[in-house]
Amino acid sequence: MSAGSSTSGHDTGTVSPKHDASVSLDHGKEKEALGPSPKDNAASDVMPGPANSPMSEKMQNIFMVFITLTQLVQMIPLGAGINSGLAIGKALGATDVQSVWIVASYPLTQGSFVLIGGRLGAIYGHKNILTLGCVWWVVWAFCGGFSTNLISMCFMRGLCGIGGGLMIPNIVALLGITFPPGKKRNLGIALFGAMAPVGAAGGSLISAVIVQLSHWKWLFFMLGLLGVAVYGAAIFSVAPDTPLDPNGTVDWVGAYLGVGGLILFNFVWNQAALVGWDSPYEIALLILSIIHFAGFSYWEMKVAKEPILPFNIWKSPSFGKLMLVIFLSFMSLGIYFWYMNIYMQTIRGDSLIRVGVQYLPLTIVGAANSFLAAWLIPRVPAQVIIGMGTVAMVIINVLLATIPAKLTYWAMAFPAMFISAFTIDLITTSAQIIASNTVMIQHQGIAGSLVGTLLSYGMSTGLGFAGTIEVHTFEGGKNLLRGYHSAAYLAVGMSAAALFLTFFIRIPKDTREGWQEDDVEAVRREEPNGV
Repeated sequence: MSAGSSTSGHDTGTVSPKHDASVSLDHGKEKEALGPSPKDNAASDVMPGPANSPMSEKMQNIFMVFITLTQLVQMIPLGAGINSGLAIGKALGATDVQSVWIVASYPLTQGSFVLIGGRLGAIYGHKNILTLGCVWWVVWAFCGGFSTNLISMCFMRGLCGIGGGLMIPNIVALLGITFPPGKKRNLGIALFGAMAPVGAAGGSLISAVIVQLSHWKWLFFMLGLLGVAVYGAAIFSVAPDTPLDPNGTVDWVGAYLGVGGLILFNFVWNQAALVGWDSPYEIALLILSIIHFAGFSYWEMKVAKEPILPFNIWKSPSFGKLMLVIFLSFMSLGIYFWYMNIYMQTIRGDSLIRVGVQYLPLTIVGAANSFLAAWLIPRVPAQVIIGMGTVAMVIINVLLATIPAKLTYWAMAFPAMFISAFTIDLITTSAQIIASNTVMIQHQGIAGSLVGTLLSYGMSTGLGFAGTIEVHTFEGGKNLLRGYHSAAYLAVGMSAAALFLTFFIRIPKDTREGWQEDDVEAVRREEPNGV
């Protein structure tokens, strides 16, 4: 489950020199860059952001609807892969274990490219990069229909996921800079959060109907056509924005080290379930991924002048702990969705459509819970809201880990599906709102990018860890349910660790309204004495 302010809504069309100095992107000189005190800036500067733009309320509402529908559409491939991955893999001659790559390939690249998408938006404009992501997504969605084997299918889905990775941070950034902190921003991010379960569960049902009743290729052609319609309307509804950092540069070295490390690490774990850790290239690639991560950390902290991930963002209160909670939570959630799905198909023998229908509680309750999370943000401390989500995460994985082979759907699977809606929305929506409101306005794209990266990448990576556990416990395929239960117990441990960490998150209730308080408070929080 996004950077900075747009000057398009600034009355003067430019950012004053004083304010520009206060939000310098030269993070290596953060203390000097902050310049005058936030109070001085607040008194003399007009807050940047489209909140001051002439966009009518009607156009704002149209923008909110279509920009969040973009999130719904780009989440459909995730749900489609979870429910129809086995069937598509079988049609392409893949085994059940190999078919996990059909699921993992999309969120892998989606999560890996979210971070760079935020920086590109800051330099070239959020609308421009959103448009690029939409076009890229549509092209490779269509191409997926022409896949002839497992490798080409995973390749096409991976390329399509890059488009999703470019979209997510710029959707969140556009919401964050269009609406100041307050009810309307919370509503927009709540809608954005609601689209994740609606899109994933809806994708599960839509793909089931198409794959079961016709050729699987039509699933990808439908996705392409849907993308053209929804993305086209969304792009039309977005007002032109001025790049925040038009003279900036992309940290290509940091981008390579970060994205390369993420992809290698994920590949190693998902491939380990297929070839085992005895394969020499598995250990070699694992070491190489760690080298990439170490190089990324050093480069971003010591060398990069305009880092793709400014490390001073971690000075925001409890931000690092919040990100770790998100990562652990969504690793466990990815495990839950995949193994609940294959339990229904392989153990219970349910059809694709039946499985898709059984995901409906996630769609209905999930949409409602996004608004619940937005309502709770100004009333309840963030750690309590996210703690509720992690408790739900523990419960659903315990249910999966103990579910027997022969049991009615309503006894354990239905409660798990119902409760799973609380996990996605209470954690994701709260995290997006908190991240957007906690950091400085020019870092909102980066904060949203991190949330999106950890959400998608966590789901994909969790499958790799669980796959390794599964193949070592299912007795050579003779006891599939034992393998599924073992994977679910891993998810229980991950979600329990996330729950434990929430006790150390300390973010107060957020009742702010308006740009001025947003930027001033964010600057104060990022100063050393504001941590």
